[in-house]
Amino acid sequence: MKRTKFLNFDNIPDNKTMKDMIRWSRERRAKVKDLSIQLSHVSKKEIDILQDNRTKFSVTWIGHATFLIQLNGLNILTDPVWANRMGMQKRLTEPGLKISELPEIDIVVISHGHYDHLDFRSIRKLKGNPTFYIPHGLRSAFTRRGYKDIREANWWDHFSITNKKMKLSFVPAQHWTKRTLFDTNLSHWGGWIIENEERNQSVYFVGDTAYFSGFKEIANRFRVDIVLMPIGAYEPEWFMSTSHINPEDAIKAFLELGGNTFIPMHYGAYRLADDTGPEALERFHKEWKRLDLSKDKQKVLTLGETFWV
Repeated sequence: MKRTKFLNFDNIPDNKTMKDMIRWSRERRAKVKDLSIQLSHVSKKEIDILQDNRTKFSVTWIGHATFLIQLNGLNILTDPVWANRMGMQKRLTEPGLKISELPEIDIVVISHGHYDHLDFRSIRKLKGNPTFYIPHGLRSAFTRRGYKDIREANWWDHFSITNKKMKLSFVPAQHWTKRTLFDTNLSHWGGWIIENEERNQSVYFVGDTAYFSGFKEIANRFRVDIVLMPIGAYEPEWFMSTSHINPEDAIKAFLELGGNTFIPMHYGAYRLADDTGPEALERFHKEWKRLDLSKDKQKVLTLGETFWV
């Protein structure tokens, strides 16, 4: 039985040819990048406080697209990946927290099936018995590994956690996905908006995306407080622009969303493209300054740092 392939919001394909791959490979070999300078870790982790916290709203950056979000008594983990390698590349920065330092996890949200966002070796080590909120098409990858508490979503689907007055909504992103030679775009991709409806608080975990018109539609449907937005893996832009957002467009998207706080992510952990973590951060700060935006509306976290909202 033929399975339907998922498409992007604006029906923009992300088709790359072997000729494109060869061109990128040649460009990469010609570039000289300083990988000796990497992102820093927080000087003092708040492990004990995070272990016990069931009342305060917090966001802790573990690295890449992995965050621990504590909201309304729930411990929520995004795209949990502690892998030391990604393909042939060694991880450039250690995760901000070890898996053993996490509290028991109640909810895991997955943006899509790429290995730098969905790592079952990491998931197996999590404490607790989390519910997994995943894109449509990934259910079998979880069930054949024994996971049963699963919620599968298409864009705009939402799930209510009534006793906690919480809602999780799966929203569009512009990307693609693949885990084997034969499953390109047979599962979906997107971001998650996590809302505490009682206190009118929200976190938008954007996932992996290029810039696209869907940000405006998301802004029409949701009010977002904190935006966890990617800024890395954009170079070379002729190759990456249909699947990864650059720092300038990330800020543009944030402004369209009308968010209160921008927290950058998806930079500095793995060399998925030709840009480095410090380069992405430098471009982010330069554009923020050029637009004369308030410093109070951005929070650049060091690895392992907790933002208490």
